[in-house]
Amino acid sequence: MSTKISFLHLNNFHPLDSLTPENLKEIADKLEISELKKGDTVFKEGDKDNRHIFLFKGSINLIKNNKILKSIEAGSADAKFAIAHILPRNFTCTAKTDLVIFKVNADILDMMLAWDQTGSFQVEELSSCSEDDDWMTRILQTEAFHRIPPANIQAIFTSLEDIEVNIGDSIIKQDEAGEYFYIIKTGRCMVTRKMPGQQNEIKLAELGPGSTFGEEALISDAKRNASVVMLSKGTLSRLSKENFLKLLNEPMIEKIDYSCASLKVKNSEAEWLDVRLPAEFESAHIKGAIHMPLIFLRMKINTLDLMKDYILYCDT
Repeated sequence: MSTKISFLHLNNFHPLDSLTPENLKEIADKLEISELKKGDTVFKEGDKDNRHIFLFKGSINLIKNNKILKSIEAGSADAKFAIAHILPRNFTCTAKTDLVIFKVNADILDMMLAWDQTGSFQVEELSSCSEDDDWMTRILQTEAFHRIPPANIQAIFTSLEDIEVNIGDSIIKQDEAGEYFYIIKTGRCMVTRKMPGQQNEIKLAELGPGSTFGEEALISDAKRNASVVMLSKGTLSRLSKENFLKLLNEPMIEKIDYSCASLKVKNSEAEWLDVRLPAEFESAHIKGAIHMPLIFLRMKINTLDLMKDYILYCDT
């Protein structure tokens, strides 16, 4: 294989251009690059291979019912996006010329995008605040805290427990039960995840003061979906699962029973949104439900219709 693709090349493709440089380098190290000859098949209609395929050099034809519907040339606007990425694939794709393609593991990409687009809290610099006050001010300025009753906020800060941590300390481990929600007061930590079938861990993010982590496992009552290790000495504040659910999570959830929910959906007042894992969704789900796993909700929420109400459900 003579073609080399660096992380700088990947920045010309979407949504890879949304990743941090660190995660782009991680993706570049795991690319599957293929050189195909004119007339070769890239994929067939109905293909369910869960990898994003990008055109790096050459041109392709998209074919349906033995007719060429579209040709795409590398470097064009259409080539910035994965080829026919909806599964199962709607077209057959063949090489119009000799070409180079690369494939990206969709699960790894979604995981990285979810973390990268979680985002640090966007606040103005608070020059008059001490470091200890600064993390608290950042937390209070987030939209989530605007929806929590003042009494709950007071109870949250009263219930927080500070712990001192050192470089290399493991804060949470993937696949373990979730017991705490964490806020970083000082220091930095790294978030990693080991994907099925992958030997090495994938670096997802670095988090600093004011950032929070650990809520997904508490909300979904599932195992931790990533590991967090300290990159420096610091101080973390943690909230127990019981207090997190009672004081922070509960006020932000509007519950509805199944009968009322079904009536709303029947009357086109809402839509079902299934937030379980793909295998659980494929095993059984409510007819007509949209599937959006909880771990990817942050990344994909902008694809939902802002004018509609959605009723989320999971196994719990």
